[in-house]
Amino acid sequence: MRDLVSLALRPLTQPGGLARFWRGLGAVTMLIVASANPVLAQAPVQKRVLGELCAKGVSNQVKGITNLLASVDAGQVDPSWGVEIFQALGDRALICGGDTPLIVSEDTVRLATTLEPTKRSPEKKQGAFVNLRLRSQLDMGVAILRLLSEPGGPTSAADLEQLRKRAEIAPVALIERAVAMPGNEAVAEGLRDILAVAALEDPDPAQRISAIKRLAEAPSARNLTLLLNLRDGLSDAEDGAIKGELSSGINKIRFWLEVGEVSATIYSGLSYASILFMAALGLAVIFGLMGVINLAQGELIMIGAYVTFLVQEALKVVAPGLLEYYLLLAIPFAFVVTAGVGVTMEVTVIRHLYRRPLMTLLATWAISLFLINATRVVFGTQNLEFVVPGFLSGGVHLFADFIVTWNRLFAICFALVVLGGALFVLRYTKLGMFIRAVTENRDMAGCVGVSVRRVDMVAFGIGSGLAGLAGLALSPIYTVNPGMGASFIVDAFMIVVLGGVGSLIGTAAAALGIGMINVIIEPLYGAVAAKVIVLLMIIVFIQFRPEGLIAIKGRR
Repeated sequence: MRDLVSLALRPLTQPGGLARFWRGLGAVTMLIVASANPVLAQAPVQKRVLGELCAKGVSNQVKGITNLLASVDAGQVDPSWGVEIFQALGDRALICGGDTPLIVSEDTVRLATTLEPTKRSPEKKQGAFVNLRLRSQLDMGVAILRLLSEPGGPTSAADLEQLRKRAEIAPVALIERAVAMPGNEAVAEGLRDILAVAALEDPDPAQRISAIKRLAEAPSARNLTLLLNLRDGLSDAEDGAIKGELSSGINKIRFWLEVGEVSATIYSGLSYASILFMAALGLAVIFGLMGVINLAQGELIMIGAYVTFLVQEALKVVAPGLLEYYLLLAIPFAFVVTAGVGVTMEVTVIRHLYRRPLMTLLATWAISLFLINATRVVFGTQNLEFVVPGFLSGGVHLFADFIVTWNRLFAICFALVVLGGALFVLRYTKLGMFIRAVTENRDMAGCVGVSVRRVDMVAFGIGSGLAGLAGLALSPIYTVNPGMGASFIVDAFMIVVLGGVGSLIGTAAAALGIGMINVIIEPLYGAVAAKVIVLLMIIVFIQFRPEGLIAIKGRR
């Protein structure tokens, strides 16, 4: 026993032995503690990475990001720690200086190595500025580490898009880990596409062919560019199988891109046509029934949009939990209020001017000016800010570069529902029968007991209410201000005249035709030229068919 003690203490008798003894004892102690605490076991790696991230020069910081990702791949660092560090660096919340970098938020200060709270005061309030090159690296790092630390989390789709934008710098090994992790099934296909981009440079021809096939199965403009660049970089000595697969993949992507472009044009035309149809539907009822040219129809659309805004603001105060559904809850209010405004107009002014069409035109123009200026006095001239409901945000990618956005789909579906409701009222209700009778022959309808005046009042209210629904549908996708109605009145009249006065089906067909023509012509010649061309086409069409596409009986 004595010999063992003397052997252990022998270094103390040598020069510098005491210092070596204490260093050795400290190292043994740290190993024992680190074996029981994994966080401390990682601390040397974390300190080295933080030292690189805190170093001056973007190249050193990029090196630190690369080493942190490599440490995660080697199992030396937890991905969640990397996410915290990358986000702190990007938010300028990583404060370097001193022995240990700090992460500073509004209410806490944490040690960057362990993420534990500390009472130390940072030397400065903000970290170093992050330029675009470093920002790109940080966004990529946060995306891949979040997929590893939170598989299937709420940010998975956004993280996948970040990696797609930066596929050339994304670490292949970590992406492969993310693909294999349970919970990432929803983004696995997209991650495999990113792996295919990396495999384009693989020396193995079989891997390159497989990558080309993979990219061709996911047609997009970006994948087409990747394959074209690969084709341009091929030498004459390259494998013929690669060249053949590359040519086939490029042709396949080009075909689907053309199909996607046509589909996007049709979808844009449908959404624009639905907006035009909603703006013209109420006018079709009023003009078709009474022959009244209502120049205040655009302002009724504006009133519907403002009523929708008031419902939104009321829900913010009364029932914030229902704010997500304010568009649906505003439907009856928009219809009833604008219908009430329309009935008031008909009873007080228009009813007395049925036999004087020019006076009716001037009176409705005066009403439109009054409504515009009254709105400016009450609400101001600024554009209104609408909350975009969650069910109208974003869209779904179908194929190629064709994306169906929910807000435009809402406008299309809403227009179809309103058209169906209007057709049901006109064809299958007693009120609709009276309206059709008055439209075909006012005098005969009055002779058989129909109250023509009452039908006029109700029909004018319905037409005004439909204009209010158009304002509701426009509010999430169009600029809402007191002068918004003026941009719809000319298009609305063109659609009503082209479709056939009083015909709802004709109005829908005319709106669809004008919407499609505008979408096709506008990218080629501009918005103004598209309006002029459409107007000339309508004039020529009316010369050969004055009654419009679909004529109502009694008006041929």
